[in-house]
Amino acid sequence: MWLSFMNGKKLLNKILCTNKKVGRKYQILDKIEAGIVLTGSETKPAKAGQVNLSDSYAQIRGGEIWLIGAHISPYKFSAQDLDPKRSRKLLLKKQEISHLAGKLSKGTTLVPLKFYLKKGLIKVELGVAKGLKLYNKKQLLKEKEIQREAERELRRFT
Repeated sequence: MWLSFMNGKKLLNKILCTNKKVGRKYQILDKIEAGIVLTGSETKPAKAGQVNLSDSYAQIRGGEIWLIGAHISPYKFSAQDLDPKRSRKLLLKKQEISHLAGKLSKGTTLVPLKFYLKKGLIKVELGVAKGLKLYNKKQLLKEKEIQREAERELRRFT
């Protein structure tokens, strides 16, 4: 959580959900912030953090970006019966969409990194990601282990 100030008023910015699997499966090449189109009965559960971004991705269709596979739990007091995993439109300018389309190539994909509130609006951080190979994952694990050992040694001698 972090605070921002606008016209003397405090606005609470809050991370609602992060996609933890992305760091293990992909290498993030670029990040971009996008708004999301939600129905009224989806906003309350989304602001409560009832969102799951695992196994979701974004796709460019017809000059628009769509978030596919993100699960937003249904609001229990709503009369609407919506599919929790339905595709949702993301809000980006045409120039930003063409910039992302230029970065997408074979072996790269758009994945949601986090879902958060910014000045009262729900935003999604997208990342252009490239899949990691098995040997890259092993090498990253070794590097993390070496880093942990070094930190332990430093703490022991200081």
